[in-house]
Amino acid sequence: MIANIKNFLYLQKKNPIMAQTAMTIRMDKDLKVQFDALCDEFGMSTNTAVNIFARTVVRNRRIPFVIEAPAKEETINKGKAAFDEMRRIAAENGLADMSLEEINEEIRLAREGR
Repeated sequence: MIANIKNFLYLQKKNPIMAQTAMTIRMDKDLKVQFDALCDEFGMSTNTAVNIFARTVVRNRRIPFVIEAPAKEETINKGKAAFDEMRRIAAENGLADMSLEEINEEIRLAREGR
Protein backbone atom coordinates (compact mmCIF):
# COMPACT_ATOMS: atom_id res chain seq x y z
CA MET A 1 0.00 0.00 0.00
CA ILE A 2 2.76 2.46 0.92
CA ALA A 3 4.57 1.60 -2.33
CA ASN A 4 1.37 2.34 -4.27
CA ILE A 5 1.02 5.70 -2.52
CA LYS A 6 4.65 6.61 -3.21
CA ASN A 7 4.25 5.58 -6.86
CA PHE A 8 1.09 7.65 -7.19
CA LEU A 9 2.72 10.70 -5.60
CA TYR A 10 5.80 10.25 -7.82
CA LEU A 11 3.63 10.15 -10.95
CA GLN A 12 1.76 13.24 -9.76
CA LYS A 13 5.05 15.16 -9.47
CA LYS A 14 6.48 13.72 -12.70
CA ASN A 15 3.41 14.55 -14.77
CA PRO A 16 1.78 17.53 -13.05
CA ILE A 17 -0.08 18.80 -16.13
CA MET A 18 -3.03 16.43 -16.29
CA ALA A 19 -6.57 17.35 -17.27
CA GLN A 20 -8.52 17.66 -14.06
CA THR A 21 -12.23 17.40 -13.32
CA ALA A 22 -14.30 17.77 -10.17
CA MET A 23 -16.37 15.01 -8.63
CA THR A 24 -18.90 15.40 -5.85
CA ILE A 25 -19.88 12.51 -3.60
CA ARG A 26 -22.22 12.34 -0.64
CA MET A 27 -21.42 10.45 2.54
CA ASP A 28 -22.32 10.43 6.19
CA LYS A 29 -20.78 13.42 7.98
CA ASP A 30 -19.20 11.32 10.75
CA LEU A 31 -17.72 8.93 8.17
CA LYS A 32 -16.16 11.88 6.31
CA VAL A 33 -14.61 13.23 9.50
CA GLN A 34 -13.13 9.79 10.29
CA PHE A 35 -11.93 9.30 6.70
CA ASP A 36 -10.31 12.75 6.59
CA ALA A 37 -8.54 12.07 9.88
CA LEU A 38 -7.26 8.68 8.74
CA CYS A 39 -6.03 10.10 5.43
CA ASP A 40 -4.21 12.79 7.41
CA GLU A 41 -2.55 10.04 9.47
CA PHE A 42 -1.44 8.47 6.20
CA GLY A 43 0.07 11.79 5.21
CA MET A 44 -2.23 12.44 2.28
CA SER A 45 -5.34 14.38 1.44
CA THR A 46 -8.75 12.80 1.09
CA ASN A 47 -8.60 13.75 -2.58
CA THR A 48 -5.36 11.79 -3.03
CA ALA A 49 -6.86 8.74 -1.29
CA VAL A 50 -9.91 8.78 -3.56
CA ASN A 51 -7.66 9.14 -6.63
CA ILE A 52 -5.56 6.16 -5.47
CA PHE A 53 -8.75 4.13 -5.08
CA ALA A 54 -10.01 5.13 -8.56
CA ARG A 55 -6.64 4.36 -10.20
CA THR A 56 -6.51 0.96 -8.49
CA VAL A 57 -10.03 0.10 -9.70
CA VAL A 58 -9.20 1.14 -13.27
CA ARG A 59 -5.79 -0.58 -13.32
CA ASN A 60 -7.05 -3.89 -11.86
CA ARG A 61 -10.52 -3.67 -13.44
CA ARG A 62 -12.11 -4.65 -10.13
CA ILE A 63 -13.08 -3.23 -6.76
CA PRO A 64 -10.15 -4.02 -4.41
CA PHE A 65 -12.40 -5.73 -1.86
CA VAL A 66 -15.28 -8.22 -1.92
CA ILE A 67 -18.83 -6.90 -2.20
CA GLU A 68 -21.45 -9.53 -1.42
CA ALA A 69 -25.18 -9.83 -1.00
CA PRO A 70 -27.17 -12.86 0.10
CA ALA A 71 -28.83 -14.82 -2.67
CA LYS A 72 -32.28 -13.55 -3.50
CA GLU A 73 -35.17 -15.93 -3.00
CA GLU A 74 -35.93 -15.65 -6.73
CA THR A 75 -32.44 -16.99 -7.57
CA ILE A 76 -32.83 -19.84 -5.10
CA ASN A 77 -36.26 -20.72 -6.54
CA LYS A 78 -34.86 -20.74 -10.11
CA GLY A 79 -32.10 -23.09 -8.99
CA LYS A 80 -34.59 -25.41 -7.32
CA ALA A 81 -36.81 -25.37 -10.41
CA ALA A 82 -33.85 -26.27 -12.64
CA PHE A 83 -32.89 -29.11 -10.30
CA ASP A 84 -36.49 -30.41 -10.25
CA GLU A 85 -36.55 -30.30 -14.08
CA MET A 86 -33.32 -32.32 -14.26
CA ARG A 87 -34.78 -34.90 -11.86
CA ARG A 88 -37.96 -35.12 -14.00
CA ILE A 89 -35.91 -35.69 -17.18
CA ALA A 90 -33.75 -38.27 -15.39
CA ALA A 91 -36.87 -40.14 -14.23
CA GLU A 92 -38.32 -40.13 -17.78
CA ASN A 93 -35.07 -41.69 -19.01
CA GLY A 94 -34.85 -44.32 -16.29
CA LEU A 95 -31.97 -42.62 -14.50
CA ALA A 96 -33.75 -41.52 -11.32
CA ASP A 97 -32.27 -44.24 -9.13
CA MET A 98 -28.62 -43.88 -10.13
CA SER A 99 -26.01 -43.98 -7.42
CA LEU A 100 -23.39 -41.25 -7.08
CA GLU A 101 -20.80 -43.64 -8.50
CA GLU A 102 -23.00 -44.30 -11.55
CA ILE A 103 -23.56 -40.58 -12.09
CA ASN A 104 -19.81 -39.91 -11.87
CA GLU A 105 -19.16 -42.72 -14.35
CA GLU A 106 -21.67 -41.21 -16.80
CA ILE A 107 -19.93 -37.86 -16.46
CA ARG A 108 -16.54 -39.48 -17.05
CA LEU A 109 -17.80 -41.27 -20.16
CA ALA A 110 -19.42 -38.08 -21.51
CA ARG A 111 -16.13 -36.23 -21.05
CA GLU A 112 -14.34 -38.94 -23.02
CA GLY A 113 -16.74 -38.28 -25.89
CA ARG A 114 -18.86 -41.40 -25.63
